[in-house]
Parts: sequence; C-alpha cells; structure tokens
Amino acid sequence: MTTKLINRSVQAHPFHLVEASPWPIAVSFSLLVTTLSGVMTFHGYSNGLFLLTLGLISTIATMTLWFKDITREGTFQGHHTFAVQKGLSLGFVLFVISEVFFFISIFWAFFHSSLAPTVELGAHWPPAGIETLNPWEVPLLNTVILLSSGATVTYAHHSLIQGNRAGVIYGLIATVVLATIFTGFQGFEYYNAPFTFSDGVYGSTFYMATGFHGIHVVIGTIFLTVGLFRVLSYHLTDHHHLGFEQAILYWHFVDVVWLFLFISVYWWGG
Repeated sequence: MTTKLINRSVQAHPFHLVEASPWPIAVSFSLLVTTLSGVMTFHGYSNGLFLLTLGLISTIATMTLWFKDITREGTFQGHHTFAVQKGLSLGFVLFVISEVFFFISIFWAFFHSSLAPTVELGAHWPPAGIETLNPWEVPLLNTVILLSSGATVTYAHHSLIQGNRAGVIYGLIATVVLATIFTGFQGFEYYNAPFTFSDGVYGSTFYMATGFHGIHVVIGTIFLTVGLFRVLSYHLTDHHHLGFEQAILYWHFVDVVWLFLFISVYWWGG
C-alpha cells in the first residue's frame, strides 16, 4: 500500500497540470463590470463611477490573488520546471506579438489620415486649427527618461545573473522611479495640451496612441514593482527568474513603441 501511494504521488512528466481555480472566472466578471461601468460613466449614468470603482477594485484584488497562487506554484511548490518555463516563455512572446499588432492598428489609423489628408481635414496635416505639442520639450524629456529606465532595468537583470543583489535592487528602484516620473510628465502634458480627444482625427489618434502606451507603462511599472518585491523576498535566483525576464521584455517593448510614437506622432506628425 505504501509503495502504491508513493507511485501515485510521483509525476511521470515535467508539465504542470494546474488545479481548479476560481480566479479566471472571477477576473472575467470583474473586467465585465469594469467595462460596462466605464461606458456608463462616460455616458453620465447614475452610479456609474461607483460601479467603475468597484470593478477596478475587484479586478485588482482577484488578479493579485491569482498571481499569488502562481508565485506559490513556481517558487515554493516547484511546478515551473524547464518544460513549463519554455511554454510560459512562448506564451508571453505570442502575447507581445499580439501587442505589436495592436499598436500597428493605431499607427495605421494615424498614417492613414496623415499621409493623405482628406478635404475634410483641409488637405493638410496637422488639420487646420490644431496647435501641436513641441516635440523638443516634454516629449524629448520623456524619451530620455524612458530610455534611461531601459538601461537601469538591463543593469538590474545583469546584476541578478551575476549574483549582485544590491545591483538588482538599486537598478529596479531606479527603473520604477523613472517610470513613475515618465507617467507624471505624461499626465502634465495631457493637462496642458491645447487640443482634446474630440478635436477631430488628430486628437483621437494622438490620445489613442499615447494613452494606450501610457496604460502599458503603468502595467509595466506594476510588473517591475512585483519583481522588485520578489527580489526582496529572495524568490528569484540567477537561473530561475522567468517572470522578471518577461517584465524586462515587456519594458523594452514599451521603450520601442515610445520611440516610434516620438518620431511619427510628436516629431513628424506635428
């Protein structure tokens, strides 16, 4: 009987068969509430803002609990074998590719209008009456900040591989601080911008492109902050830090998208 129990507990393959979890359906309903309440808020329905706040809180809470389970499975239970890590890496690469095509669609909308402006736009780009932002002020400063954050996060990665714990911590702290400063300047730029989302195709494409990039910066900042806390908790080693590597890949993707934004939207498009 003892032999049979031992044999049943031994896994004959390197893959992780996940247990039943309530978090996927919980996150789905939380996102549904967030989306519907967001539309309600935009259209001025009563209690829309309250439901939106509730949806955001429930989304953050359920995602936190879900990520906590994943951290436990990979760090303490040893379920993230090399085969599992390979699958996770492939899934994340495919996710980044989908994000690339998402931003391609936004750039497509921008260039569709800017390369051949129609009569309705005054046959001119930027459209008549639009006062554009100076690319050599806040946008250039944000470019320097974001590229610097890419350098600091790369330094943190190399420090982790070399076993330099202090370098990892300081590099990640610098990255998170730079990312927060970038987001602050982006908000400052929005607050002082001489045009709005409703100012024709220029305003809509500008805020769609920069706004979604800003959302990605916020997500990447959270991603890296989680990595920082995991480093402080001794969760990561020089050869087992897949989540940290994916956060770095995501951050470099955000850097590249911003370079395209700065060149095409701020400089050329302005």
